[in-house]
Amino acid sequence: MNWLDTILQGILLGGLYALFAAGLSLVFGIMRLVNLAHGDLIVFAAFLILLLVSTLGLNPFVAALIAGPLMFGIGYLLQYHLLNRTLGKDILPPLLVTFGLSIVIQNGLLEAFTADSQRIPAGALEQASLSLGGINAGVMPLLTFASAILVIVGLNQLIYRTALGRAFRATSDDMVTAGLMGIRPNQIFAIATGLAMMIVTIAALYLGTRANFDPTSGPARLIYAFEAVIIGGLGSLWGTLAGGIILGVAQTLGAAINPEWQILSGHIAFLLVLLFRPRGLFPRAVD
Repeated sequence: MNWLDTILQGILLGGLYALFAAGLSLVFGIMRLVNLAHGDLIVFAAFLILLLVSTLGLNPFVAALIAGPLMFGIGYLLQYHLLNRTLGKDILPPLLVTFGLSIVIQNGLLEAFTADSQRIPAGALEQASLSLGGINAGVMPLLTFASAILVIVGLNQLIYRTALGRAFRATSDDMVTAGLMGIRPNQIFAIATGLAMMIVTIAALYLGTRANFDPTSGPARLIYAFEAVIIGGLGSLWGTLAGGIILGVAQTLGAAINPEWQILSGHIAFLLVLLFRPRGLFPRAVD
């Protein structure tokens, strides 16, 4: 039963990693952009939610509903006015620009909130749990996993069943031809990044309510997101969920054997997948 509990906790942890990775996977699938500031944007959104909770006395979920549109606007403007200028055949400019953006965000958060560790208070939900066949599971981890599934289902419905999704796929396949058909690639890319930032807000909500965070927490979140995306396969949204689950289960199993092995076990699982399946388990670009 202890091992079943460990695996369950790993699966639920994988939901959080999938939320970290879903926005990254969406942006890469549509515009082949690797955003090195993605983890810092998650932390930025967590501080934004914390600010709304502490100053306005809002419930964290209500604060996230307010922060989501704000993050969409930030993502839209960031992509439209900055990141679109870096896109092209050379992958180095976006890497350099997003790396610089990461440093700017970290230092800005340090100036605004200091280096102290923070947490978003979630009240009774923090300790609430449910019994699942004799195994207790926390309500927040269950909500996190359910949110990850809803986000991925929603993104798949958007991409494959809406006009905006057709524009995403057309622009991803051939930006020049899409432009000739009346699609504005720069605007499409900006909308995609805005959507990714709304997913980032959901990830930030659960990050902040489940664990402590500080202005320098972003790079670690980025590593988990990258590993989940690469394990699942670049551009595959369901693969991202699978990658997050594999990473989460590997970490909890490692921690059950020796607490010092938790993070290392996840990295070893990532390297094993990379060794035998270099393109990930379910490689597929958005098409």
